[in-house]
Amino acid sequence: MKLSLCLAAHNEAANIHYPLDSCIDFVDEIVIVDGRSTDKTVEIAKSYGPKVKVYATDNLPMFHINKQKALDHATGDWLLQLDADEEVSSELAKEIVKVINMPVKKLEEYENSLPERELFLRNEDVIVKSPPNRQFRNDKETIVAFYLPRLNYFLGKFLRYGGQYPDGSIRLIRKGKAHFPCRDVHEVMAVGGATGWLQHPLLHYDSPTFGRYIARNNRYINLMVEEYKRDKKPKNIVELLNCCIVAPLAWFFGTQIRNKGILDGWQGIVFSFFSALRFPRAYIKYLLK
Repeated sequence: MKLSLCLAAHNEAANIHYPLDSCIDFVDEIVIVDGRSTDKTVEIAKSYGPKVKVYATDNLPMFHINKQKALDHATGDWLLQLDADEEVSSELAKEIVKVINMPVKKLEEYENSLPERELFLRNEDVIVKSPPNRQFRNDKETIVAFYLPRLNYFLGKFLRYGGQYPDGSIRLIRKGKAHFPCRDVHEVMAVGGATGWLQHPLLHYDSPTFGRYIARNNRYINLMVEEYKRDKKPKNIVELLNCCIVAPLAWFFGTQIRNKGILDGWQGIVFSFFSALRFPRAYIKYLLK
């Protein structure tokens, strides 16, 4: 089976080595849609040799659009969609190659034998029931896409609690069987078939420094504001109280107590606190528009 690595990037010179170094030896091609980077992202990518194909385009606020373009350009039977700050471990690489070449019967047996299967399925149920994804529940036929569990790196530590693991995301798909709807920042791929899980986690170096976390958080807040505008979110005292008091408190204490985020130490507390602040920050910015 031919396997393509698909990336969308913009000014990722400091990070793009994560997917390229970890995947260059087991994928057949690497497709990068670059949003007019002004750093050395493209130069670094091309230095990895003829497997790499770079397509230039605009850097769009809805970043799923460029991710979808990368999927469209790929020619593999299977597509591995990663972000520029994600790394595939050697164990995950072997698992990916194994499952895409596995007969259907063997694959069903493999899925049923996953040690963390129940945890993964609970996480998937939460994902498909969230508002952006309700209309995209798959039809439970042949497996055509796989969720990858992710470990998110925050200020020197991979977070395992506070709802941060397994943080499932559909990343391995059969060509033509899944796509990004490109409507919501929190959406997952729409899949035309059943989904499975891989066991070994994807390593996500999203926030090695607080500055990078804030920059990413600001981008998500801007997208939340655009979604509020699109959905014509009410501007009244009830929504103000909900977004500025109820939602952030529910998020903080839910992640810290119910999801045991406190077990991740001070990093877990800081992550929950600043994640909770996105609700009032986005709503107030929306009110001032």
